[in-house]
Amino acid sequence: MKIPNSKFDLVIFDCDGVLVDSEVISCRAHSETLTRHGYPITADEVLDRFLGVSDREARQAVEAELGRKLPDDFEGQVKQATLQFYAGDLRAILHVGDAIAAIDLPKCVASSGTPEKIHHGLGCAGLYDVLAPHIFSATQVKRGKPAPDLFLFAAEQMRASPERCLVIEDSLPGIIGARAAGMTVLGFHGGSHCRPGYGDTLRAAGAVMAFDDMRQLPGLIAQIDRKPGLIAGF
Repeated sequence: MKIPNSKFDLVIFDCDGVLVDSEVISCRAHSETLTRHGYPITADEVLDRFLGVSDREARQAVEAELGRKLPDDFEGQVKQATLQFYAGDLRAILHVGDAIAAIDLPKCVASSGTPEKIHHGLGCAGLYDVLAPHIFSATQVKRGKPAPDLFLFAAEQMRASPERCLVIEDSLPGIIGARAAGMTVLGFHGGSHCRPGYGDTLRAAGAVMAFDDMRQLPGLIAQIDRKPGLIAGF
C-alpha cells in the first residue's frame, strides 16, 4: 500500500511479540534459567516484570534483589535455552510478512534483544532477509527501553526525523520509549502472550491505536496519516 504524501518516513518494528511470536518462549527460557540460579520466578512473572526490557537491565534488577552477581555466562545460558525452544516452537506473527510487503515506506527493527537473538528469531520466522540489514539492538546504545535511546539511534541510522517515525510495539517500555523519542506509536496485542484488555493498557501508555491482527496494519497507517492530530509533532 503506497501512502501518498505520507507524514511518515520510517516504520520501526519491535521484534519479539511484533514480528515473531516469541515472548512466551523467551519468558520460559528466562524463568527456567533464573530459577536454576536461585531466583525462583515463573514465566508469567517474567512476562509481567520484564516484557520489553533489555536482557542487560533485567539482569541488573535481578542481581540487585539477589545481592550478588549471576554467573558470567548467564546470558549465554538463557540464549542456549531460548534457541532450543525456538527450534521447535517459534513462529512469525500471523500475516506479518504480508503486512510488511504491503507498506510502501522504509522499515527497520529496533529490539531489546541481542543481535544474535534477533538474527536467529527473524531467521527462524523467515523474516531476516526481508528486513536486513536495518536491524538495531539495545546493545548498541547506553540505555534500553523505556529510554528513547534505541529509537533515536534507529532513526539516526535510517536518516529519519523522530517526529516522522511510526513505531509498532507490544510492550509498555517500548511504547514509553518511543513516545519519549517523539515518535508516534501503534500498539500490537496479537501475540500469544497478550492477555484480555491488553490493548487498553497499550493505549493508556501512549499508543494512538491498538490492534491485534497484522492484516489491519497497512490500513491503520493510512488512517492515522489522514488524522494529523494523532501524529507526534503535528
